[in-house]
Amino acid sequence: MTACSYRIGQGFDAHRLGGDPPLRLAGVVVDPDRGLAATSDGDLAAHAIIDSILGAAGLGDIGTLYPSSDPQWQDADSMAMLRSVVELAAAHGLTVSNLDLTIVAETVRVGPHRDAMRTRLASVLGLDVERVSVKATTTDGLGFAGRNEGVSAWAAVLLAESGCCDQSPR
Repeated sequence: MTACSYRIGQGFDAHRLGGDPPLRLAGVVVDPDRGLAATSDGDLAAHAIIDSILGAAGLGDIGTLYPSSDPQWQDADSMAMLRSVVELAAAHGLTVSNLDLTIVAETVRVGPHRDAMRTRLASVLGLDVERVSVKATTTDGLGFAGRNEGVSAWAAVLLAESGCCDQSPR
């Protein structure tokens, strides 16, 4: 039996509140009246996950694949970008085994949307929903998030060699 190879990646993204609505996280509209300033649709949850996958796979970062200076990414669908990165990792023999995502925001409410976010992410990542964790926290008034100036996300993924030890997604 050959040994399994795993890789851990982490990602982070933050955007300023004030962009065009709606505010999307993990492909789900969580606030129809506010938005995040960004080149793409501003889905910083997807962006953090993209960076975590690219980091674990040793394939650079989101700015390398989707530079904000390139007009083709204006208003781009971040979940489509995420799907593309999952396919890129698969082309390198790696699959996402699980995801742990934390959203940091003072007034953006994640709780009512958590199940929809988990379901949407599981679909794009090719995982069972039990392998996708979405959490939220505030900073109790500290920093840019606490002053309600922006939102951030932290993501951690475990990648496995495709077909490794029954840890590959369904």
